[in-house]
Amino acid sequence: MKTDRRHFLLTACAAALAVSLPARADSLNDIRKRGSLRVAVYNNFPPYSHQGKGIDVELAEALGKQLGLAVQVAGYNPDEDMDDDLRNMVWKGHYLGTQPSDVMMHVPVDSYLQGKNDKVKIFGPYHMESIAVARVQRINPIRGSAANALEVFTREKIGVEGRTLADGFLLGALNGRLRENVVHFASVAAAIDKLKAGELAAVMGSRSEIEAALGKDTRFVIEAVQMPELKFNHWPLGMAVKADDSTLADALAGALKELQKNGTIAAIFARNGITHLPPTL
Repeated sequence: MKTDRRHFLLTACAAALAVSLPARADSLNDIRKRGSLRVAVYNNFPPYSHQGKGIDVELAEALGKQLGLAVQVAGYNPDEDMDDDLRNMVWKGHYLGTQPSDVMMHVPVDSYLQGKNDKVKIFGPYHMESIAVARVQRINPIRGSAANALEVFTREKIGVEGRTLADGFLLGALNGRLRENVVHFASVAAAIDKLKAGELAAVMGSRSEIEAALGKDTRFVIEAVQMPELKFNHWPLGMAVKADDSTLADALAGALKELQKNGTIAAIFARNGITHLPPTL
C-alpha cells in the first residue's frame, strides 16, 4: 500500500524474464552466522526512509541491536502494488536481479493482504497510520459527512498524492464534484510545498507524511479524516518475512515488544517529528 511513488509497468519481456525460483528463507541461525540482518525499506519515502535516514531505518537498527545483529538497510523502489512489493522485497526478488531481504518494514498488518500473500508472514505492528488533512485556518474543520466536510472543495483546491487511498476517495466523493479542484502531485511533500506557497487550501494524505512535510510550520491545522464514507481511514504498519521463517518472525516480534516497552519506538517517532500512535489490534 505504499503511496508514492515511482510505479513500474512490467512489460511482457520483463515478465518473461521473471522465471527464477523463489529464494529460500534464511533461518535465524543462518542470519546469525552471516552476522547481519538485511532489512528492506522504501526509497525516497520520508519520514520513514530517505537517504539512509528515517523512522523505518532507525527502527530496523534498533531491532538489530536488540537481537545482537548488525543491520544492512536495503532501499527498494515500489512496484505496482503491495503484492509486488512483498514479492520483490521479501520472498523472490526483483526480475532485474535485486535480491530479497530478510525482513521488510512498513507493511500493512491486514488479514486480506495476508490472505493474498501466502509466501510471506505479516506481523509486528509498530504504528497506526491514518489519513489526515492539513488545511489553512480559514477553512472550516473537516468533520461529519463528506457532503458537509468537503463541500468547500467544490470551490477551493485540495492537493493529494496521485494513486493513493486519499486520491481515490477525493475523486469519488460528492459524486465526482470535487474532481476539478483535486490537484495531483508526485508526493505528499510536493503538495505541502504548494500549500505553504498559498496555491492550495488543503492537502489530504497520510498523517506522518503531512507532519514531516509541514515540519514546524504552524500556519496550518492538521486533523484526522473521520467521515462515514471513508471506511478505511487508518491501518497498522508492521513487518513481513518469508512464510517459512517463523523463527525470525518470533525473534523480531519479541525484540519489537521490548522496544515498545522501553519507549524506544516512541522516541524514534518523536525524534523524527511524528506523532506516534500505538497500534491497537
